[in-house]
Amino acid sequence: MSTFRNAVVSLPGRERIARTPFGAKIVIHATAAETGGEFGMWETLTPPGHGPAPHTHTRETEVFRVIKGLYRFRCGDEEFDAPPGAVVVLPPHVQHSWRNISDEPGQMFGTVSPGGCEQMFIDIEASCADTPEKIAVIEARFGIVNDLTLALGLS
Repeated sequence: MSTFRNAVVSLPGRERIARTPFGAKIVIHATAAETGGEFGMWETLTPPGHGPAPHTHTRETEVFRVIKGLYRFRCGDEEFDAPPGAVVVLPPHVQHSWRNISDEPGQMFGTVSPGGCEQMFIDIEASCADTPEKIAVIEARFGIVNDLTLALGLS
């Protein structure tokens, strides 16, 4: 039985602020620790032209809803654009990436199930990881595989 028995409330102005591997601000709304591992939720605020390097999640499914901006997604061999209102579901074990291709800051709401990888953003911020190598070590702990984690032998 799940230990998720209490409401999780993220109030404006009292959210937890963290950082993505590519340096963008992220607002954490719910963590696996708070939801009995069921899911994690956050909001990504992406500068124009930015997004994560191609990577693969080995543990969770990701769901994004575009709030502002226009995002270009890659999932496996597929590439598509997602405007405001679009919902994109990315499967585990398939390499993917996305970036804000608009001229304005973008905003997406993200959810992972099961939860857990949202803690990666908190750990990047808390540790002040300031090099791709330091960030790759944190990513690998959360089952994120990319070219750098492979090159460093972390996966």
